[in-house]
Amino acid sequence: MASGIFHRKRHKLKSEINVVPYIDVMLVLLVIFMVTAPLLTLSVDVKLPSSTAKALDSKQEPIIVIAYPDGRFGLQLPGDKQPRQVDEAGLATLLAPIREQQGNDLRVLLAGDGEAPYQRVIDATEALKKAKVTNVVLWTKQ
Repeated sequence: MASGIFHRKRHKLKSEINVVPYIDVMLVLLVIFMVTAPLLTLSVDVKLPSSTAKALDSKQEPIIVIAYPDGRFGLQLPGDKQPRQVDEAGLATLLAPIREQQGNDLRVLLAGDGEAPYQRVIDATEALKKAKVTNVVLWTKQ
């Protein structure tokens, strides 16, 4: 007998992950996100509301408060041709004695400038609340 001993080579098991399918999936997801990202809406344009309602008839002219975008307020009293510029504290100070004189009959129209953020209108309502004005109407375009 020949001394022919056969030795089998042992193959080591490879413990590697096949990453080719994962790369394919990642490329497909990348393409999907690249296509959909420009379609996302990041901001919304808001138009101020308008109304077709008719103004209430009243014996006295209302007081008009205007909220401007730069933080100022305009106060137009009956008989004034132009609104006077006031700040939030000045608005409450000027309206408090008028409200005490006229009582609950005092009507105030609150208008927001088209460029003003809505926070300015809320600030105006807070000033009217400090002056204890309860009859406030939001003024819209007609």
